[in-house]
Amino acid sequence: MFARLLPALVTVGIAITTLVLAWPQLFGVARAPVVAQVVALRGLGIVVALVLVVTFTLFALLAPAARRFLASLAVVLLAFCAINAAVLATRGFGNMAFETANDATVTVLSWNTLGDAPGSAVIAGLALESGADVVALPETTRATGEEVAALMAEAGHPMQVLTVAYDEVSKARSTTLLIGNDLGDYDVDDTVPTTAQLPSILATPADGSGPTIIAVHTLAPIPPMMAAWESDLRWAASACSGDNVIMAGDFNATLDHFGGLLHAEGATLGNCADAALATDNAAVGTWPTMLPALIGAPIDHVLATPNWRVSGMRVIASHDGYGSDHRPILVQLSPAG
Repeated sequence: MFARLLPALVTVGIAITTLVLAWPQLFGVARAPVVAQVVALRGLGIVVALVLVVTFTLFALLAPAARRFLASLAVVLLAFCAINAAVLATRGFGNMAFETANDATVTVLSWNTLGDAPGSAVIAGLALESGADVVALPETTRATGEEVAALMAEAGHPMQVLTVAYDEVSKARSTTLLIGNDLGDYDVDDTVPTTAQLPSILATPADGSGPTIIAVHTLAPIPPMMAAWESDLRWAASACSGDNVIMAGDFNATLDHFGGLLHAEGATLGNCADAALATDNAAVGTWPTMLPALIGAPIDHVLATPNWRVSGMRVIASHDGYGSDHRPILVQLSPAG
């Protein structure tokens, strides 16, 4: 009796576990330990589950006594794959179409450089090639930011350099934001706290006109720091709740982790919509570069308030070999209406 009951209990337990991992929002645990890490890599999860499906199927053919149990596990894992594939399909596997830019559009480049790893020439070259008006650079020091700005100025595209560094020991504790002079003068608003362990920059227009521009770097969801990571995300949601905000950077979070952090209907985080989701790019991974984009984690984002419309977005895979473990993302925003 128990020998027959045990496989059934194991199968039910695995089925519940895979449902939680594939659809954590149903249980309100998308930011819970283990679940947060697994759901970030839905594409990789599909690959691993398919390998297990093939393995269990082969063993089922070779072991008649365990065939029903192994076949049940294979079916459960196929369902896990189907749910994840359906979620990723709704988010989009890539659409690199851009509308023709005009004087009103704002082009945003975001790249976690892993402590200046690509070098100023590569960063500046990509920003110039992209026609970026805003460049958000988590893990980039002021020295590198100034070198990038100098190279861009030589090419006729001058930029302001804003940097916040929590110390000079680790480059990961610096974030640099470049803003084109055409957008007007900007100042760092240091009167309000931002992310606690890794710096984010809240830049406001000096004359009061134009968008608030925020470069974000939240903690990663490492088990000892889960509470601090969630606190960072809640800050990002509150910061992206104004009337005219553009936010870009490394959120160390996918759309799954943003659940419950929206403040307006149709928003993704706070009052802001995610550019990748709006353009069918939200299943394309930005980290790590060692994995193909379609099985990586889309944790880098550009978001904007409803006064902006996303008129183009792409994850840039051409710079995977330049030292950073993140892919740059490029977003074009146009005034809504």
